[in-house]
Amino acid sequence: MSGTGFSAVPRSWGVARLGDLCHIIQGQSPPGETYNERAEGLPFFQGKAEFGDMHPLARKWCTWPKKMAQPDDVLVSVRAPVGPTNLCAETSAIGRGLAAIRPLAGIPSKYVLYGLRCTQDRLSERATGSTFSAISGDDLRSHQLAVAPVAEQHRIVDEIEKQFARLGAAETALKRTRANLKRYRAAVLKAACEGRLVPTEAELARAEGRDCEPADQLLARMLNERRIRWEANQRLRMEAVGKTPNDGIWKTAYRQLTPAGSVELAEVPEGWCLATVEQVTLHVEYGTSAKTSEHQGGVPVLRMGNILSDGRINLKELKFLPSDHPEFPRLLLKTGDLLFNRTNSAELVGKSAVYRGVPSPCSFASYLIRVETATGCDSIYLSVCLNSTLGRSWIKAVVSQQVGQANVNGSKLRAFVFPLPPLAEQHRIVAEVERRLSVIEELEGVVEANLKRAARLRQSILKRAFEGKLVPQDPNDEPASVLLERIWQERAAKASGEEPQPRRGRATNIMKAGA
Repeated sequence: MSGTGFSAVPRSWGVARLGDLCHIIQGQSPPGETYNERAEGLPFFQGKAEFGDMHPLARKWCTWPKKMAQPDDVLVSVRAPVGPTNLCAETSAIGRGLAAIRPLAGIPSKYVLYGLRCTQDRLSERATGSTFSAISGDDLRSHQLAVAPVAEQHRIVDEIEKQFARLGAAETALKRTRANLKRYRAAVLKAACEGRLVPTEAELARAEGRDCEPADQLLARMLNERRIRWEANQRLRMEAVGKTPNDGIWKTAYRQLTPAGSVELAEVPEGWCLATVEQVTLHVEYGTSAKTSEHQGGVPVLRMGNILSDGRINLKELKFLPSDHPEFPRLLLKTGDLLFNRTNSAELVGKSAVYRGVPSPCSFASYLIRVETATGCDSIYLSVCLNSTLGRSWIKAVVSQQVGQANVNGSKLRAFVFPLPPLAEQHRIVAEVERRLSVIEELEGVVEANLKRAARLRQSILKRAFEGKLVPQDPNDEPASVLLERIWQERAAKASGEEPQPRRGRATNIMKAGA
């Protein structure tokens, strides 16, 4: 038992090898052509991937099984990961990733199941293998369990299930709360993009008797800023090669941006307008494809795993480039840069976050796109739109699906249409979003902490159960030594074909409590 010596069990108990208590059937994979997904033949289980909380869920069936498990056999995963367990619900085929454990002499299957769950760490410690971990049949047979009297075994199983039922109800409520918080987060982002989270600038201006700059005028200023910056960059490039700028020629190369097209939105609020990412940004570029290292001391590089789907940046598991990397300082992040995850799974592609200046200096990898917004567009507000249902729907519509990956490139990102409020309203929206999301994050932290506590309580219940502390002992119960003797005699008789005889003075691997 993890963290518990066998000497802690009551005197009426014993300790025995799993192979002495149960019949163990090691799985064997049948020919591949006998598999099917049409529910023909027996359910076929290969490993932990098919396990549920108590019973496995069939995804494949087999018409020519090599090894089978019977109803109420304990199924244990013997190949990476080693140790997880389930209970077989019906006659099933088992592959080599599983073993079936069939208790003898009336020992309840769930007693063995919970005993294995209590000692899973000890079992997994026996695993070996360079490619993937596994345990042998001998490892499984020699694994030791504490053995209570049979009557007490039933009481233990009943008490475990009663306490687990209460824990399960609490865990269900916590998971429901977690799902509700996730929905509330999405609702906050949606309301932010629709002008329903804070009073609009137009409403406040009327109430205060003042004027306000509508978003279309703000957008016109950003487009002008964008053109001025482009012209300045062009002038520097031409001067660098010894050419004289000629307004009549090179300025005509600037591509005028047309107003944003239609988008599936409710009517935008008063004072808002529609804009594209390209219209409100000064610079869009991909990150570095240079190979990074885990050795600290250089410049940290944010990768797609550091961008969380809730708009935060996770600073764990950073990788680094040397400080003198040739792409620096061009690919060093500036506070306020938006990072867009262009390549990932279909569920995660497009997640966005804003770099807040920590760590500094910092760069970004090639699966991310850096977006520098103009002064009239709050990059955090743009990130809110990209992470909202509006942004997720757009990503789903434009994503390119490749083998195992989804992609939204820079050209598509530039074309994303979103509702743009006046600048002061953007700042109020961002402040309110961050206030509400901080509350959500705090509540999510409480939920996760309680779910972890529930998992620890489950293990604590199992630990107490197999120390003999969960239910009281009954002195009238037949002691475990009699049960173990009976199993030995039955096995000996079956092997020899003779009537079982009592043994005297035998040396066995069955240890009495306190020995």
